[in-house]
Amino acid sequence: MNLKLKQEKEILTQIVCLYCHKKHKYSELCPDCKELLDYAKKRSESCPYKKTKSFCSNCKNPCYRKDMREKIRKVMKFSGPRMIFYHPVIVIRHIKKSLEKRMEERI
Repeated sequence: MNLKLKQEKEILTQIVCLYCHKKHKYSELCPDCKELLDYAKKRSESCPYKKTKSFCSNCKNPCYRKDMREKIRKVMKFSGPRMIFYHPVIVIRHIKKSLEKRMEERI
């Protein structure tokens, strides 16, 4: 497994765990959040653009089912702003990659 995919899975895990812990009060993942995380990891592994993409939210051809896309958006909307307090290094890395991608698109 390449480093990019490994980091993406790590970030997905942290985001979903934070959401589940805060919203559902589970110390481990509840069944719904576990299903979402497993689905998201599986989609990341099979993404045809995984070598060149930045983030799934920027993809022009999303591979998530509509219901799962809505769930992951909800989770990210909640967890995203809170990640800076729990995993600042991940957030800084994400911002850096986002800025790099924007600069590439402008060229």
